[in-house]
Parts: sequence; C-alpha cells; structure tokens
Amino acid sequence: MLCFLVIVLLFISRVATLDIKVSQGDHSASEKYLMSIWHNRVYVYTAAALFFGLWFALKTIKRKNSKDASPSVYKAVKNNGRPERESVVHVSGAKIFFGSQTGTAKAFANELSAEVKALGIPVEVIDMKDYDPDDQLADECTSKSICVFLVATYTDGQPTENAQWFCKWLEEASTDFRYGKTYLKGLRYAVFGLGNSFYVGHYNTVGKNVDKWLWMLSAMRLMTRGEGDCNVVKSRNGSIQADFLAWKVKFLKRLQCLVKGEKKKCSGKCKHGGSCKNKTKDRKAEEGEQAAHNNSSEEDLIESSSDEESGLTNERQTGSVVDMEDLGSIMNSVKKAKSKEDGVRTEDEAEEREMITSSLREALTKQGYKLIGSHSGVKLCRWTKSMLRGRGGCYKHTFYGIESHRCMETTPSLACANKCVFCWRHHTNPVGTEWRWKMDPAGKILQDALEKHQNMIRQFRGVPGVKPERYEEGLAVKHCALSLVGEPIMYPEINTFIRLLHSHRISSFLVTNAQFPQEIRSLVPVTQLYVSVDASTKDSLKKIDRPLFKDFWPRFLDSLKALGEKRQRTVYRLTLVKAWNVEEMQAYSELIALGQPDFIEVKGVTYCGESSASSLTMANVPWHQEVVAFVQQLADMLPQYEIACEHEHSNCLLIAHSKFKVDGRWWTWIDYERFQELIQAHEESGGQQSFSALDYMAQTPSWALFGATEQGFDPTDTRFQRRNKTKDLSGC
Repeated sequence: MLCFLVIVLLFISRVATLDIKVSQGDHSASEKYLMSIWHNRVYVYTAAALFFGLWFALKTIKRKNSKDASPSVYKAVKNNGRPERESVVHVSGAKIFFGSQTGTAKAFANELSAEVKALGIPVEVIDMKDYDPDDQLADECTSKSICVFLVATYTDGQPTENAQWFCKWLEEASTDFRYGKTYLKGLRYAVFGLGNSFYVGHYNTVGKNVDKWLWMLSAMRLMTRGEGDCNVVKSRNGSIQADFLAWKVKFLKRLQCLVKGEKKKCSGKCKHGGSCKNKTKDRKAEEGEQAAHNNSSEEDLIESSSDEESGLTNERQTGSVVDMEDLGSIMNSVKKAKSKEDGVRTEDEAEEREMITSSLREALTKQGYKLIGSHSGVKLCRWTKSMLRGRGGCYKHTFYGIESHRCMETTPSLACANKCVFCWRHHTNPVGTEWRWKMDPAGKILQDALEKHQNMIRQFRGVPGVKPERYEEGLAVKHCALSLVGEPIMYPEINTFIRLLHSHRISSFLVTNAQFPQEIRSLVPVTQLYVSVDASTKDSLKKIDRPLFKDFWPRFLDSLKALGEKRQRTVYRLTLVKAWNVEEMQAYSELIALGQPDFIEVKGVTYCGESSASSLTMANVPWHQEVVAFVQQLADMLPQYEIACEHEHSNCLLIAHSKFKVDGRWWTWIDYERFQELIQAHEESGGQQSFSALDYMAQTPSWALFGATEQGFDPTDTRFQRRNKTKDLSGC
C-alpha cells in the first residue's frame, strides 16, 4: 500500500512539471495525454481512495474471522524477530466421576465420555473409589477441568460402595473449619443423580448432597442438577435413560459454550455491540435456581444454640441488666412457682429430660458426631485418619507415644460448664452447672462408642493411601481421649466408665475445664489427667472461658490444688490466644506452682471460623515462633521444669518436670502395658496398692525432642502438605 502511495505522488509531481513545460510552449503527444489526466485528477484521487478503503475493509474482516475461528491472542515474544501465537484455553478437559452399584452410572459415564471426545475435548472417566479427594480435588480448582458427578443413591439413601469414601470426605470437608468455605473455589461442576422416586424419603439423596457439599465449599455449579428416575411412572422423560439423555444434551451445549469462553447462556438475539436484554432476566433466574437448590443447605448451616433447650434465643438484649443465663433461671423459678400455685407438677419433677434435643442432635450430627444415647458422642479425629495413611500422628503421639490410628475420641457428657471463645462447636453443645438430664449406663455408652468408632474405621477399607496393617490395628482401640467436647467429668458414672476402659486394656486421657474440684478429687486413677488452664487471672479467665459458675475463680484454683494431690500423670493444658492471655507470664508461673503438674502443654489457639458466639479471628492465632518464645520465657521462670518436646504441625510444645529426665534423657512417653498391669493390681487390691507417674514412664525418641530437625514429626511416616491451603490447619 505504501508503494502505491509513492507512485501516485511521483505521478502528480511529474504531471505538475509537464504542466509548467506546456505553459512554456512544449506540446508533444505524450505531454498532451498527461495533461488530460492532470485536468481530471479528481477522478484519480477518487479511485485511489476507493482502492485504499476496499483494502482496509478486507483486512478488518479477515482479522475478525480469524479471531472468531479460534479464541486466541498474539503475545509479543521475541522469537527470531517474529511474534508467537498463544492460545487462551477456557476448558482443558472433562473429568467424569461415577458412583455406581449396578453399573448404570458407569455406563452413563462412558456414554458421556464418548460424546465429549467427539467434541475434541480431552476426557477422563474416574471410579470414585480410585480417587483421593483429600489429595487431588483441590487441584481441579486451577486445572480448568470440568468435573461431572454421576452418582447413584443406594439403600436407605446411602452412597454406593465405591462412592462412600468420596462422599464422606466431601461431607466432612463442607463442615470442617480447617478447610474453609472457599476450599473448592474455582472448581466447575455438574451433577446428575440416579435414584428411584418410589423411595420417597431417599429419592436422589446422594446427588442432592454432593451438589450441596460442593456448593458449600464454593465450587461453581454450571447447570441445574439432573435427576434420573428408575420409576418409569414418575420419570419426567419416561425412563432413567431418557432422563439422562435430556440432561446430557443440555450439558454438552453448556460445555461447548464454555470452550468458546462464554460464561453465561445467551439467547443470540443481542444487537452487535449492545448489551444483552436477557442478562438481568438470566441472572435472576440463576439466582432463583441457586436459592431453590440450596434452600435446604442454608437451613443446614444454621447451628443450634445450647440456649434452645430452654426456649431462649441467642441474641443479647441491649441495655438489659439481666444476663441471659440468669434470665433462664428466673423464668424456671417463675414457672415452678406458678405450677405449685396451680397444684401442677413441673416437667423436671415429673421426668428428667434428655440432654440432646432434636435441634441439637441435628446440628451435632451435621458436624460429624456419632451420637450415643441421650448425652454421649464419638467422632473420628483427623489425626486418626492421618496416621492410618502414614502421614503422621498428633502431638500426643510425639509427646507420649499414643498410636493415633488406635485412639478413640469420645465423651460421656456433651454438656459443659463453659462457653469458651475458641469452642470448636460454636456452642452447639448444651451447657449446665450440674447434671439434670436422663442418664445412660456406662457399659452401654462404651459398647456403642466402640462399635461406632470401628464402623468409622471400616469406611477406610480400600481408601487410597491407607496402610493395610494400620487399618487392621485401627479396629482394635488402644487409647481413649475423653476430650471430644463438653465436660466428661460431669457424668455421674465417670469412674465406672474409666474402669470399663481399663478392663478393655484401653488407656484413658481425660480433660477437665477446672470447674469441678470435688469430682477431680474423687476420680479414680487415669492414665493421664488434664486440666485446661486457658488463662491465669480471674478477668482473663472470665473473658476467654466464659464460665457459668458465679464462683468460677475459687473453683478454678481448687481444681488445680486437687490436681496436685493426684499421684498419676497430670498435665496443665495452656491455650495461647494472642492479644488475650499471652502476656500473663508471672501469673501462669504462680498457677503452675499451685498444682505442680508433671507436664505443661502450651499450644496456640486453633481458629474455628466465624461465629456470632465468639469474636476470635485469625489475628488471635499466634505463630509457632511466638509460641516457642513464650514457652522459653515461661520455662526460665520454672526452676523444676524444662522444654522437652515439640510438635510444630500442631503449634504445640511440652514442658516437663525434671523428674522425667533420667541421666540426661527424657522419659515423657508412657509404657501402656505397664500401666495396665499397675491399674489391674490397684483395682484387685481395692485401691490399697497405689502407684505413681514414674512407675509407667518410657523413654522419648530423639525425633520428638525439642530442637530436633524433625520438629516432632515421626520419621517413619511421610509429611503431607495440603494443596490449596486456605487456612492455618495447625492443631487439632
């Protein structure tokens, strides 16, 4: 084009020169011809302009067509002086997961795979039993893959055998604060459920749940959940195959739009360069669809409060001079007084009520608890799962030699006398200062706890990464942590329960919140007795633990004295809450002198997520280096104690009494077989033959000691770093 313009300019210059010559009298034939062109130069200019405009228009159209043909951009990269073309990939492929019992979902997965392949899109069909969501699912958030879940509902609304582990993990992750609400943000998914409407209460339960759990973890739903019905009478399209076909057609259209980079569906009637008239309508429709699908999900997320027992709300009355707990007592007093006047027996006088109300049962079940009877529960600890897979045990494994995969976490009392700001359950468990509920026998509680725990372990059979030998060991419970939630020492038959544990040769680790000194004194020997020392002054204890007892401080101090009277192993558990209690060094040392515990565990608080019941934030979680600095300063103030062990993964350190350091070596571990021999002799002698903490100690391995390069991680296992980690997962 540039050459053409130069030629035109030269031509004009030549004609102008000739014009000058003509005016001087030179009149050759060629000059006359050029003169005629010059006099008609307007037409020449017009022709040149037309040519240039046509060329520019053709080039613009060609560029637009090439852009529409493939969504690509040109990136200026120096490669021998030429730009390099780089494609923008909106969909890297599709992964089709199936949970099938009879093979229908698997057949649908293969059928859909063939259709997706025909579109030129890479696709992978995955059996859910061969997929580890803990390791791999978070990767789908950044892989640009489209995840399709074809899941069938089996007996009683349960997942099929090959989908049990996947669904269990997804359910727990959706309610576990360690993963966070945005754990699967970026994952794009579609769900098609297979069920039978003949079973009204369980129709497509698994498909609905998978859809709900993914949404709760911030995954993005691409289209309405599909439902296939084996009941041909009620099937929308006449059969489950027809239901799947109808859904498949919609999915493939949606997939093609995504490949082109279209984020939302469009009617195609938009004017070029204008805004889509259907955007608002589509957005409203999508929001309505989202609300319809997740209406039940939002209800599920509403956690019950312990105050619901007495019909009270969670909200505090602004400007009220009566505390809500006191208001409940006042209302009960008024109710009793009125009943006496009317000659009617009150509910408490007529019959003791159950601790777990229907709303509490629903809330705790959604949090993963397996409830036992009317006041007990058991739950699988994440460290149990971790050690089953050879990924390390909890800090108790590092400090005391517990085999985490053989540890059962339970409680015979879900009720508690405190409302701690760092409560894991956001106060969905009941509260009280005395036992006022129905009581289940200790034998029944232990039997059901063992059965439910073993059933949870059995769900790990065949799960990717689980070590077969540890799976077999995990079925035989060896340790019991009475620290799940609530206050186990409130249970009136706690001594019977502990004796039953020991008769099954199960060690006992009991944690109390230091509000029941008399119960501590009357407690039979346990393997290790803990007292939570969450603060060191009256004001900070009230602010952090929020105890219900009015005389909470005298009770707290008396509980520490009662602990000092015990001959077996005792532990202070200090939970550091940044900006709340980390500055109370001198007061802590005085409390330690009061109870003289064998060990002091110092742990950074674990953030449990947002809650209206607590003002705690991630800013209150101390770094591990800050916990180490605190422990070093505290140990310097305690002449009879030294730092013994460390578990960096849990943000936790152990200070031990110097009596457990023999010939320069630490003996913080427990000889569990020796303890069982000692406790058996103690019981057979009617309590006459006693024993002390030094009688069943064992040597601590070098990797567990403070200052070791392993920082408390067992070298026989493999450290696993979670991908897409959105929150601090330290501690448990």
